[in-house]
Amino acid sequence: MKHFKSMREAEDVFKALGAPMRVKIMELLYEEGDLKFDDISKRLNITNSAVSMHIDRLVSAGLVHVKTMPGLRGVCKICKPCYDALMVDMRPQRQKQNFYQDDVPVGAYHECAVTPTCGLATIKQIIGEFDVPKYFMFPDHYDAGVFWIGTGYILYHLPNRLKAGEHLVELTISMELSSEYPGYNEDFPSDIYFEVAGVAVGKWISPGDYGSRRGHYTPSWWPKVCNQYGLLKTLSITGEGTFIDGGSRISDITIQDLGIDYSTELTLKISVPKETKNCGGLTIFGKGFGDYDQGIVCTEYFE
Repeated sequence: MKHFKSMREAEDVFKALGAPMRVKIMELLYEEGDLKFDDISKRLNITNSAVSMHIDRLVSAGLVHVKTMPGLRGVCKICKPCYDALMVDMRPQRQKQNFYQDDVPVGAYHECAVTPTCGLATIKQIIGEFDVPKYFMFPDHYDAGVFWIGTGYILYHLPNRLKAGEHLVELTISMELSSEYPGYNEDFPSDIYFEVAGVAVGKWISPGDYGSRRGHYTPSWWPKVCNQYGLLKTLSITGEGTFIDGGSRISDITIQDLGIDYSTELTLKISVPKETKNCGGLTIFGKGFGDYDQGIVCTEYFE
């Protein structure tokens, strides 16, 4: 999968797919597999020169790859798609001059208390056994690319890169989340709570636990009956309050309320308490799993 972080970054792709014939060529390649230029010409009833022109545009946009092989009459060109899926972030990213950013592996937590259903896995294998909480404290957990819990919490110590004299004006924390259901259930809400630097900043209600298709990065060995991907959610704590995905306010807690300076221990606690209304568990997807190839991305904007 190719991930574009803005519409402008994907502009060449939009232009390349703006011609109906190039869309037909892409559909043909996905339906029939790698094809020679001559085969594309015959299937779509267009000239070889037209095929070459369209393929050149698709190659320039990074959508297809052309390789040459010996043929009966010299060299034969074969066309194949570069990606099975494309993802474009539509919301523009605000540009701020001063920031620090870290991508923290989802398995690099410092403390936890979990109850089944639960488990964790690296990109190569399950760690221990399903539904046995003790494996969450095995050293292997640092390599985990995904984990899930029924109830409980996970606590991270995030890097605080602020230096003396630098003033934090906004903190964003991005991660791929879903509920946790035995197997999967895409209509299974869960109340997921967040604490930052020891302050409860609000909750987000996950709609469900997703598994009707394989995650774009989920390993091929991962059982089809298990959850496959989540939703990318960004927690933003600003001078105006705390928001999810930049628009939905989840509390009035501001960046000033956190009291973070260069000496503060910056922690993130993610929890699903037993007593909450929608007690539907928690799954966190990291690198090598789900739809987004990232861990927990923490960005500190400062002046």
